[in-house]
Amino acid sequence: MDSKTNFSLDNKVALVTGASYGIGFAIAKALAGAGATIVFNDIKQELVDKGVAAYKEEGITAYGYVCDVTDEDAVNAMIAKIEQEVGVVDVLVNNAGIIKRIPMIEMSAKDFRQVIDVDLNAPFIVSKAVIPGMIKKGHGKIINICSMMSEFGRETVSAYAAAKGGLKMLTRNIASEYGQNNIQCNGIGPGYIATPQTAPLREVQPDGSRHPFDQFIISKTPAGRWGEASDLGGPAVFLASDASDFVNGQILYVDGGIQAYIGKQPS
Repeated sequence: MDSKTNFSLDNKVALVTGASYGIGFAIAKALAGAGATIVFNDIKQELVDKGVAAYKEEGITAYGYVCDVTDEDAVNAMIAKIEQEVGVVDVLVNNAGIIKRIPMIEMSAKDFRQVIDVDLNAPFIVSKAVIPGMIKKGHGKIINICSMMSEFGRETVSAYAAAKGGLKMLTRNIASEYGQNNIQCNGIGPGYIATPQTAPLREVQPDGSRHPFDQFIISKTPAGRWGEASDLGGPAVFLASDASDFVNGQILYVDGGIQAYIGKQPS
């Protein structure tokens, strides 16, 4: 098999959760560029409609479904509908997620549970729903969007770090349990990505200087910049393709080198 064919996703159905915009959209766009048929969900019809329109602008025919990925019955119904209308899912990207930046002693148990539910329970639910179809087909790829918080702690993100640390271990367990069925489960751990949500942290200050958090990230990143959502596309295509058939249970950190770097010496 030549290298080009090895990375091809032709005739593959890829489900990317929460992919109406942002990182999920960028990953789905890259998978489509490699030949995959894109399926995505979001929690509201309005978001699904916007997502379908955004894909259409990129020349991509995407199939959108309204589904709360924390609701097991709703997920099972969605997967059954996808299999009927599009085909059995070959590639699953568990991208949907939330974060609540609240100091731990100020965070309610309700808020903590909500983050765990979306960021950890949902990937379990959706993975559980697609694995039987993958077993029948004799192959499958599951990509969990982890985080640097799968490895590190940081103030105000106790629930997010707990969920993403758990997602790292869920990734390894799926690999351990279903590798014998030719299912590979790996994770992508994005670094700090320039998105609309992080735009306020990158705004130039009135005196012309960088935002303090922007300065902090740049000083910790050997690449000397924030990542772009498109930087995640190549790693996603690799992990979704036959090129990664002997890669299982790994987390690929796409962070510009932050985890390899102690940081600049203060001047």
